[in-house]
Amino acid sequence: MSSELAFVIINPYTIAKSRTGGVIGRFLSRTGLDLVAARLFSPPDELVEDYIKIVRQYMAADPAAAALLTAYIRKAYGRDPRTGRTRRAMMILLEGENAIQKVREVTGPLIMGGSESVRDTYGDYVTDDDKKVQYFEPAVLIASTPEETGATLRLWARFSERHGGWVHNAADVNHDSGWERTLVLIKPDNFRFPNARPGNIVDVLSRSGLRIVAAKIHRMSVAEAEDFYGPVRSILREKMKKQAAERAKLTLEAEFEIILPDALRDSLGETLGPLVGDEQFNQIVKFMTGVYPPSCPPEERAREGLNKCLALVYGGINAISKIRNLLGSTDPSKAATGSVRREFGRDIMVNAAHASDSVENAEREIGIIKIDEDLISPWVARYYPG
Repeated sequence: MSSELAFVIINPYTIAKSRTGGVIGRFLSRTGLDLVAARLFSPPDELVEDYIKIVRQYMAADPAAAALLTAYIRKAYGRDPRTGRTRRAMMILLEGENAIQKVREVTGPLIMGGSESVRDTYGDYVTDDDKKVQYFEPAVLIASTPEETGATLRLWARFSERHGGWVHNAADVNHDSGWERTLVLIKPDNFRFPNARPGNIVDVLSRSGLRIVAAKIHRMSVAEAEDFYGPVRSILREKMKKQAAERAKLTLEAEFEIILPDALRDSLGETLGPLVGDEQFNQIVKFMTGVYPPSCPPEERAREGLNKCLALVYGGINAISKIRNLLGSTDPSKAATGSVRREFGRDIMVNAAHASDSVENAEREIGIIKIDEDLISPWVARYYPG
């Protein structure tokens, strides 16, 4: 069976209640599909109304369900009646064999109850004694057929560049005093195979009370990784001088059965330390990109890497310190219990996630990642042209 592209739109209420991580984790772990794109949207009135038309068209055989869902979309995705501000919705794209059916099965039906579907876990369907619906929250929106998928994705792609990417001014994003934004990278070790870890990490970060204001699946190029981690290179070159000196001294003394003078030991550290530091830096770049820098031809340095990460920007008061506290120490063995790195990290390099350490670095890193870049439209054009 050939590969398909499916979508999940995470509803504004689901995002506002910080259930985004749980939803993402459920789809990744239960469908086995590849997460290829993620983007926040701020749906304008035109998008909401045009989407309602598509839902009506493809649910014509079930007018009661269509009426329920379209009324929900207009209310939940429409502007906040008090402020006139738009909402936050997140679209993720999943690729793989039989993707549309797999997403549908994991999502569950609109009329919920009695299963372990996404909607049963994160949604609600409440009726009174007369079976009249009192409360309805479907958690996510999907499509049931390739035709509906194509129509929906082509519509959202039309609005992706202008109304997707940064969602700073949504109804539930407040810019109070002390508001900051910080970048989080959920690293490639979490994507070695389809699993719930990326979502679980987002779930831990939700304890911050911060808002996700941008999202992107990103594959770093070698050039980007070297720029991104550039400040680390000089630290490693200096840090490794002492370690290299001690190891060289022990090795040479054992090999030649001599005692090396301290001056010679220090000289070896000055020579070998930067070389060892550079190699450690190259290993970091390889881990993030899947490409070993010294083996990368100059003409391919800007090419998209082999490994992917999920980039998220969180906004809120003291965002940088809140996220870094939840991540924990760079060394997972020293991180606090319950922190991201203690739960999901392996060592100092393979430590699950990165977070900006200052306002200045957050802005620098966000620029390198190009968090606002629209990757929804190219994926839609690939599968659903026209």
